[in-house]
Amino acid sequence: MRRDTRDTEGGPFGADRFRVLYVCTGSVCRSPIAERLTRLELRRRLGPGAEQIAVRSAGTWGHVGAPMEAHAATVLTEYGADPAGFSGRELLDEHVIEADLVLTATRDHRAQVISMGHAAGLRTFTLKEFTRLVRAIDPATLPEGGVIDRARALVRAAAALRGWLLAPSAEADEVYDPYGAPVTVFRHIGAEIHTALDPVVTALTGVPAPAHS
Repeated sequence: MRRDTRDTEGGPFGADRFRVLYVCTGSVCRSPIAERLTRLELRRRLGPGAEQIAVRSAGTWGHVGAPMEAHAATVLTEYGADPAGFSGRELLDEHVIEADLVLTATRDHRAQVISMGHAAGLRTFTLKEFTRLVRAIDPATLPEGGVIDRARALVRAAAALRGWLLAPSAEADEVYDPYGAPVTVFRHIGAEIHTALDPVVTALTGVPAPAHS
């Protein structure tokens, strides 16, 4: 199998980048929304330094080469993110191997990623699970200075907390699939993802969201 060594914005992967992978089912709704919102928020916080964190997405039953679902693109535009140039991908072993952090839409997706092996268990979470864990981590315990070192330390700290800080309910860690639903449902899912991402990006970068975002 040909190894994909470029991220979705055309830059080569390298050891000097922290790699985030979002996973949903079809790779055209939830994970693209999370991917593009994360890129937007990284640029708002880090400017050119956002290139230190590569963000990609894929689906367990990904619509390979498909464009983003139209309502998902609409929601992204409403947040000020760019939906252009997106192409759906099916989740492959190499994507999991390359990722420093895998964030999934649901617990089923998380289980599927972990079942692929590659020591994925310690770096794979549902998005909402990771948000919950990140909120409990004292930022003062994370390395200062380099974004990449900070991000890697954050993943290790979240993994260590997982068995101690449980969700209030199973549904609390899920982002449900809006595929085929009206745009109002997509807006609700987009808001869930955006809300969950804010503390994650803040923790990864050490930079809070600017006042206008």
